[in-house]
Amino acid sequence: MGFLTVSGISVKIDPGFELNDISFSQKKFQKIAIAGETGSGKSTVLKIIAGLIQPERGTVFFEGERIKGPHEKLIPGHPGIAYLSQHFELRNSYRIEEELEYLNRLEGDMAEDIFRICDISHLLKRKTSQVSGGERQRIALARQLISSPGLLLLDEPFSNLDYIHKTKLKSVLAGVSRRLNISSMLVSHDPAEILSWADMVLVMQHGRLITSGTPHALYTKPENEYIAGLFGKYNMVPPSGLLHANNATQGQKIFLRPEQLSICAVAGSDFKYPVTVKNISFLGNGYETEADCNGSTITVYSAHNNFKTGDAIGLSILSKALWYL
Repeated sequence: MGFLTVSGISVKIDPGFELNDISFSQKKFQKIAIAGETGSGKSTVLKIIAGLIQPERGTVFFEGERIKGPHEKLIPGHPGIAYLSQHFELRNSYRIEEELEYLNRLEGDMAEDIFRICDISHLLKRKTSQVSGGERQRIALARQLISSPGLLLLDEPFSNLDYIHKTKLKSVLAGVSRRLNISSMLVSHDPAEILSWADMVLVMQHGRLITSGTPHALYTKPENEYIAGLFGKYNMVPPSGLLHANNATQGQKIFLRPEQLSICAVAGSDFKYPVTVKNISFLGNGYETEADCNGSTITVYSAHNNFKTGDAIGLSILSKALWYL
């Protein structure tokens, strides 16, 4: 039996939602992300794996041991699995070092290494009421790591953080993965978090696991528009309008991410498509241009902008490896 095996887990949380027959496995040291719209069941899967929700059907085995749910244990959870959510709590009026000391299962200087990786060494003498939200999240992460887990479950860990603290926590998690070799699973709505972090992505919809794949495959060759939309903006363009695409079947359109298009001079060949600029947004590292294409909107990214609203421009495809939906 492998590191983590999830077999046919199902549960009805309320009359409006049911998790249905979820099965997958995770290898040791593999990083798996779970993507899906709000209410698709991502967090429920994580909580069942953590032993915090009792499945009605199915089993979860972690390192050969079946995970028991809260109906089977007085204190829910598994000592080898750490669960960190956006709704973490630290005890009030305790110093950080006191908050961490009673959970420490590590020997020697290993705990100090965790504190350095999580960038909280300078906070240990402070009380829990004297740290910011981003610092509290890193403390909560360190608290989980010093329990020496084999599997770290991250349930929307960045959702309540501002950009600065989110960036800091991402750096910390990268350090955790690189230096501690802990197997991890992440639930997130942010495409950038998933695509840059995961080895494998599971996609959920309406309580079901509908597909899985590498970040690159799901981003560049999604099976449908639901999956495409989970990982960022995209365009759907009729083949005859953009170029002669002989591989398209009846009713199919060309799927293109904004970065797969380039703004060029007014169209003059089959590979240049005439559009009219509707809106230009500055993104910091470039520009997002929305253009009208026979009543539909096409989005394209560019490093520079020499156009204005109302200009007629041309678009060309940067890649000949087209994907159809």
